[in-house]
Amino acid sequence: MTSVLFRQETETKDAWKDFRTRFCQLAMECADGVRVVIPKHGHVYNSGRDSHVYFILEGQVKLVVNAANGKRCLLAVCTRGDLVGECSLAGAERMETAVALRRTVVRRVGADRFLDALTEHGMLEGYLAYKSAQLLHQQGVIADMVTMESERRLAACLLGLSRLIGTPVSHQVHIDTRLTQEELAEMVGTTRSRVGYFLKGFRAAGLVELTRKSTLLVDERGLADYVQGCRPRPGAHRMRTAA
Repeated sequence: MTSVLFRQETETKDAWKDFRTRFCQLAMECADGVRVVIPKHGHVYNSGRDSHVYFILEGQVKLVVNAANGKRCLLAVCTRGDLVGECSLAGAERMETAVALRRTVVRRVGADRFLDALTEHGMLEGYLAYKSAQLLHQQGVIADMVTMESERRLAACLLGLSRLIGTPVSHQVHIDTRLTQEELAEMVGTTRSRVGYFLKGFRAAGLVELTRKSTLLVDERGLADYVQGCRPRPGAHRMRTAA
């Protein structure tokens, strides 16, 4: 079964490339915007009410929700060019906390001022369409979570991360942000021990390789074949250890 998440990841990114460029420029031009530097593991914002949105200028941010039973769910990883904290645009209370995965720079803009800027520049309709596309992507994530077993969900998760924050290295993609097995488990909806077990199988099949800096080098095509239902043959995909 083809992963909805994997299919929509590139489609959404490519279709909205021009709009994101204009969107970035608008965020930079907002008069009351403030540049804020967030250290690694620092909070961009916490759950609850806030009257600002945050535009990521550099770095990476994870959005995490703490459930009532104490479990954590990692909703998304956001990167340069993404806007986070949009619930404040509707005056709603946020469920998630935004945490920097590395040193991150954001531009903090008042929610009301940002809405005014969207209207003034004739971009409000485009922004709503952009958010609709993101909503469709999130529905794809939910579909994967419900219909796929956890091993394939992990493979789909790694594919999404490779498309979002990966860097091409020869015939592979390097996910150069170090994500712990616990964080991957929070994204996939399983346990850390299961993630470790699945990654061991992926390494044996040559689909992923752990680098010396504990980041991942992935065979994107091999993972895609696996997500679509073609189980990898051990040793079918050979990869070099990253320097």
